Amino acid sequence: MKEQTKFNRRSVMLGAAAAVCVSPVMAADNYPSRYIHLILPFPPGGGTDAVSRILGKKMTDDLGQNVVIDNRPGAAGNLATQIVAKSPADGYTLLVGFNGTLTVNPSLYPDATVDLQRDLTPISLMAEGGYVLVTNPKLPVQSVQELIDYAKAHAGTLNYASAGVGSPLHMAGALFAGRTGINVVHVPYRGGGPAVLAVLAGDAHYYFGSIASTLPHIEAGKLRPLAVASLKRSPLLPNMPTLDEAGLPGFNVTSWYGLLAPAGVPDGVVSVIQKELAKALQDPEVVKALDREGLSAIPSNSTVMAERMKSETAMWKKVIDDAHIKAQ
Repeated sequence: MKEQTKFNRRSVMLGAAAAVCVSPVMAADNYPSRYIHLILPFPPGGGTDAVSRILGKKMTDDLGQNVVIDNRPGAAGNLATQIVAKSPADGYTLLVGFNGTLTVNPSLYPDATVDLQRDLTPISLMAEGGYVLVTNPKLPVQSVQELIDYAKAHAGTLNYASAGVGSPLHMAGALFAGRTGINVVHVPYRGGGPAVLAVLAGDAHYYFGSIASTLPHIEAGKLRPLAVASLKRSPLLPNMPTLDEAGLPGFNVTSWYGLLAPAGVPDGVVSVIQKELAKALQDPEVVKALDREGLSAIPSNSTVMAERMKSETAMWKKVIDDAHIKAQ
């Protein structure tokens, strides 16, 4: 009787172990069998929200399961990151990450409870937008070099606007100042809207703005563009040189968005998401919708996204350390 009981217990244990081993495969085979939760680090209305809703609608149609958008702003994006990192690793709770949250925050908030490389799995890049260096037309400069020369001749008197400490607009400005050796003042505002208004009013001399939001002001002659911040010229400003072309080799700052899952998500689930995301990003209607937001589709994979996160995190750490930038 004891031998029979021992045998039964052993059978149960082996059965449980086998279930654990095959569960990731079964999860991948059945995925998705219910709705997918997209956690966003910012409130509605911004680029992260636009990208998520455009792609969420397409993936809902293709997968046959609802993709639910859940805006969870707070702690400079760290709240949403923490929610996803602590969620079950089954592919049903995903993070729509913004490059500022993913590559700047680790240096601005070194005491954060989430380690992005340890606690999250990159799935794929999604979309990317460009920035352009613009000045108030009253500033007597017509090129990047003239801005640098003017700033050096008037050390400490020029200022640049941003959407807040640690925002891509701030980091682009800090990188520009560090690369050129100019002494300028950073003025943070509560978002990109107030920042561009400050430059339009002459309260700030220049800033790095998204091409989509600044283009109407450029076309109206209210802002003077000097260069785009990406390595490639923008189709929206085809005659505008890049900062790389203007004498700052390798200068490359963009806004980009990517999809991440909790660490430990099954490879099969990741493959399904990558396949469906790539399909959505190639859809003509999705491409048009992203274009209206000033964004380009950039489907990739886990390796490409992980490498980009790693390289940009290192770049921004140096900028933050050199400029002694502190979170507010």
